[in-house]
Amino acid sequence: MRCALLVFLLLPLLAASTAEGATASPTPAMVASVTEIAEAYVKLVLAMGQHDPDYVDAYYGPPEWKKLSQEKKPLDAIAHDATRLCDQLANISKPTDEMERLRSAYLTKQLSALEARVRMLKGERLKFDEESQALYDAVAPKFSETPFQEILDSLEPKLPGEGSLLLRYENWRRAFVIPKDRLDTVFQLAIKACRERTLAHIKLPPNENFSVEYVTNKPWGGYNWYKGNYRSVIEVNTDLPVYIDRAIDLAAHEGYPGHHVYNALLEKNLVRDRGWIEFSVYPLFSPQSLIAEGAANFGREVVFTKAERLAFEKEVLWPAAGLAPSRAEEFYEVQDLVKKLAYATNEAARKYLNGEIDANMAATWLQKYALMDEKRAKQSTRFIEKYRSYVINYNLGEDMVRSYIEKRGGSEQQPEKRWREFEQLLASPRMPGDIR
Repeated sequence: MRCALLVFLLLPLLAASTAEGATASPTPAMVASVTEIAEAYVKLVLAMGQHDPDYVDAYYGPPEWKKLSQEKKPLDAIAHDATRLCDQLANISKPTDEMERLRSAYLTKQLSALEARVRMLKGERLKFDEESQALYDAVAPKFSETPFQEILDSLEPKLPGEGSLLLRYENWRRAFVIPKDRLDTVFQLAIKACRERTLAHIKLPPNENFSVEYVTNKPWGGYNWYKGNYRSVIEVNTDLPVYIDRAIDLAAHEGYPGHHVYNALLEKNLVRDRGWIEFSVYPLFSPQSLIAEGAANFGREVVFTKAERLAFEKEVLWPAAGLAPSRAEEFYEVQDLVKKLAYATNEAARKYLNGEIDANMAATWLQKYALMDEKRAKQSTRFIEKYRSYVINYNLGEDMVRSYIEKRGGSEQQPEKRWREFEQLLASPRMPGDIR
């Protein structure tokens, strides 16, 4: 996962702390600069990874720091150091440079979330909104059943027949499943198109790339594991049927211009060019995830407008999947409405984590209001059990990123401006509070 070249490039920037870094993390009293605080932050994140196996999503910094983290640091000590580092950041003179200001704010928010995660690991149970605020610096809006029911009512005439709406929906969309023996072909075509479109607007390192693996028995549909040196491994879960719209959704979200591009730009612009070592580690349960997931979801609209996507899919992806392109408009007319049910997942998670309903009731809620079949609802409930309030990062994150880009002129009618603003967001240390 670590890159020897990256370590070599960072040596001049870390020379003052190399001797210390090879032996032990600096005590909070020793930390005196943002650079030293950043180094201490990285080591704290790695230390948290010894207590929480899901916490460190990616790391490609100095290998010796990873080795040092093998000795478990007590949770109380991690929380104490995180608080002290935040205090020291607050006492450093506020920078006038915008990127330096964003860097300081980034470290402060990330450290605060780290301390909150420690409290959770020690047994503290926060309400859904309290947790999302503490970990992701955001709170999702609350919805009653009414707006979801209105969307479901609008779907009724589009899915005629016998049985419940859910049953009719599942029977109808069986015609749009990508056959397993064609899945990789379709997915690779989607990746190729998303990559070509992204490279037309964003300059990426020449050796960037990722591999694709197909996996099972996961609570998620797709995952990007960033390895450093501009490389990723993307896993696609095939436990459940993969529908034709997931080809571009996954290619864009996990690859171009989503997670893979986001991580590659952070590595190039912040770690290598600026020497900001804190971006060589990605703690999953942190405000950074709202930006990462929100940008990855919105990236699907950046790389293809609705009209462009429909034309490309009808010409390329649907024939490759052996599906009838003549039904593409019908398919997306329904799917566009179903997508509006996204916040129903938040409500299931909120009720479940607040103790208002149990896991079975959460799955039933998702079947009724998110229009998920039983297997998919149970998979989603497993995701909620494992990742908890993380679910807000997808829908709320997407809406926040879209609003931020559009307020800065990056509308669908101004695609070049949208690409520029999107790239600047991906290559910066902005937090949720910076894009509200």
